[in-house]
Amino acid sequence: MKNRYENGEGYGDEPEGSNSRKRGKTYHRHTSQQIQHLEAFFKNCPHPDDSQRRQLSQELGLEPQQIKFWFQNKRTQTKTQTKRADNSALRAENSRIQCENYAVKEALKNVICPACGFGEQDRQKSLQKLKLENAKLKDEHDYVASLVSKCIGKSVSQIDSLRYITRSSLNLSSGLLMNQAMISPDLCSQFTNPTNSSNNVALAHNYKVNTMIETAASAMKELTRILQINEPMWTKSNSNGVYVLNHDNYNKIFPKGYRFKTSSAARIESSKDSGIASITAIQLVDALLDADKWVDLFPTIVTKAKTIDVLQEGAVGTHSGCLQMMHGQMHILSPLVLPRDFCFLRFCQQIQVDTWVIVDVSYDFFNQSTTQRSWRLPSGCMIQEMPNGCSKVTWVEHVQVDDKIQTHRLYRDRMCGSIPYGAQRWIVTLQRMSERYGCSVNEISCTSEFGAIFAMPEGRSSVVNLSHRMVKNFCGMLSMSGKLDFPQLSEMKNSGVRVNIRKSIEPGEPSGMVVVAATSLWLPLHSQDVFNFFTNEQTREQWDVLSNDNPMGEIAHIPTGAHPGNCISIIQPFIPTESNMLILQESYIDPLGSMIIYAPIEVATINITVGGELNSSRIPILPSGFIISDDGCLGTGTSSYTNPNRSGGSLLTVAFQILVPFSSHSQMLNVESIATINTLISLTVQKIKVALNCENLD
Repeated sequence: MKNRYENGEGYGDEPEGSNSRKRGKTYHRHTSQQIQHLEAFFKNCPHPDDSQRRQLSQELGLEPQQIKFWFQNKRTQTKTQTKRADNSALRAENSRIQCENYAVKEALKNVICPACGFGEQDRQKSLQKLKLENAKLKDEHDYVASLVSKCIGKSVSQIDSLRYITRSSLNLSSGLLMNQAMISPDLCSQFTNPTNSSNNVALAHNYKVNTMIETAASAMKELTRILQINEPMWTKSNSNGVYVLNHDNYNKIFPKGYRFKTSSAARIESSKDSGIASITAIQLVDALLDADKWVDLFPTIVTKAKTIDVLQEGAVGTHSGCLQMMHGQMHILSPLVLPRDFCFLRFCQQIQVDTWVIVDVSYDFFNQSTTQRSWRLPSGCMIQEMPNGCSKVTWVEHVQVDDKIQTHRLYRDRMCGSIPYGAQRWIVTLQRMSERYGCSVNEISCTSEFGAIFAMPEGRSSVVNLSHRMVKNFCGMLSMSGKLDFPQLSEMKNSGVRVNIRKSIEPGEPSGMVVVAATSLWLPLHSQDVFNFFTNEQTREQWDVLSNDNPMGEIAHIPTGAHPGNCISIIQPFIPTESNMLILQESYIDPLGSMIIYAPIEVATINITVGGELNSSRIPILPSGFIISDDGCLGTGTSSYTNPNRSGGSLLTVAFQILVPFSSHSQMLNVESIATINTLISLTVQKIKVALNCENLD
């Protein structure tokens, strides 16, 4: 085996790229005289040839291989040092330039233009304003140019007498007449020609559609940002724990262009909440973009909805890009509070493969903004697809309302808490309804004295659908539209009963005149206790006039949620002479309130329905029921509308409907029916107070 030194290894510095040091080899260190001599030679000749290396070897007493390795290492070391010095110099130069740029920018901010007296910030604002005005003028010019071209068959450039055209020269409301000083009489006659009216309307419609699209796109951009930002945009309210907008920070980022002018009583409501719902993202998107499905999904919030127009069709399968004009009526289900009506644009956009954003923003379709009490600022939800057919939904509500005068004092605390119409209510309702839908389509074990009548899924589904229609009917009638005033009744015993008479023409309702009566009252009890009282079979005879003071029992039960109070029941009065009558009832409870709705139904009808032989939508039904919620007080012992010793309790709304057949003496029958239903609801309220030990309430 050859000695390692025979190949020249181990005599000099480690060669370039060598791994010898890692293998444990040792190396000879040069003397200071040898290093000085080599460095002096390196300055003049960093790349010696073989003869020069042999000469150096003889002079220094080193082997040629050592000389070779030393020069290699020296060249590498010199190159590294040079790069290091260059990098340091470049970094220093870069820092100097950055400092100079920053100083120049700061100086420009404070520079005042001698001609106009504007600083940099003022110039930027003015420039932005001019750009916006220029874009608006360009759109108006293109609009008028298209209108003129359409009417006379010539382009604007072909009209010598027409120099400057602005939209202000058009009077759309009086037939689209051009200013006589700007165009010739012949051109005016073209505008007044009836044959061109359809073209004029079409152009005006297209211009308005473009404005709506821009409004919806801007609202989508705003909503997406406030959905994804937490603090400092959103802060948690100390009063009720709801996340509300910090409007100081909000107004710094977003313009106020969406708002409408109203009285000083107008106020802003904002809230944000999120949750997981057992519904797929695309199912929820589809429901929100269909007015009927929207009402079905949120029957306790949306009492009426209509799609006025579809401005843009969305992508097939995803609905991305869909833009609609819609009208919706929302209500907190008390006759003491007027519903809120919104005319708005609803825009859907898929921002990721599994994420959608749907935004609502009010738009004055009919130029009647001064008469509207409610205005929807960019609001809506972000829907993210989750595993197992669920969705994560983040909801934002942001509205401007003017309802201080109309709000009854009993509901004033609750209305000012951003909860009745807030984001949390939408999320809670969505979770409950999606859970109800899941229960209605799955196999359910039901106990019933009817035997096996619930065995067929079709029959069970018919009962669930019938009950859902009953809930929608009850919630819709509580808005009390067209309410009549009967002072002789409302003043009697200070009952506070609201009465309404309407003609029943809707399918699924009995024919005739329907008299509706409803009242709301405060109870010094927790809402959960009140709910338990109404859903207890043992106490039903204490308040239900249909029981005739006889006990009643549940003979069928369909759960609609995890909570035992969320269910559909069929109840039978123990009255031998009236054994042909049953009661269909649905109840639910969630963190924001509860509801018990019921309606009488014949045994034969329910048997046919459960057997799947009759479509439930054809069964006439007229429900009554109760709405229960917290009163909005925080238990502090004070309230603006009651005695100072009162702490937080619950609000109870009682509503009944009775049917009056059509008759030639309808006016007399109406008066009698109103008196009957007023007595009925007053008697029921009194029975409830006695049963709950609250008979001494004012």
